[in-house]
Amino acid sequence: MNRGAVLRLLDVLLLVVGAQAAPGESAADDTVDETQKLGRRLYGNHCVVCHEKPQITSTQFGPPLYRDSVVGREGIMRDVISNGTPRMPGFKYQFDPAQIDAIVAFLKTVPAAPPPRSGPTGDGPR
Repeated sequence: MNRGAVLRLLDVLLLVVGAQAAPGESAADDTVDETQKLGRRLYGNHCVVCHEKPQITSTQFGPPLYRDSVVGREGIMRDVISNGTPRMPGFKYQFDPAQIDAIVAFLKTVPAAPPPRSGPTGDGPR
């Protein structure tokens, strides 16, 4: 294989990998500010384990999070992240207020997930 073919193959691979961005990442990353990028990193390292559908066989523990979680009220989001709920631990001793604000800022960029589609067996509305 000549050098030009190898470079074209690498370009294609980079495009494919870029198209499969992590949840919450977009191809137009320039529209996300530094605070939101920090929030995305913190969410990916700490929240995703419970709040996104797992890749393996376990179940999803927490509800999916997006911009309209808790009716989009940022104060409630901060309180829940800081103090937790009966089913979720609080993170006020793990994150400082700026980090909690960053997670909230990131969540405000996440659109609601589309409703689940019916399977090929025909169960569900069409």
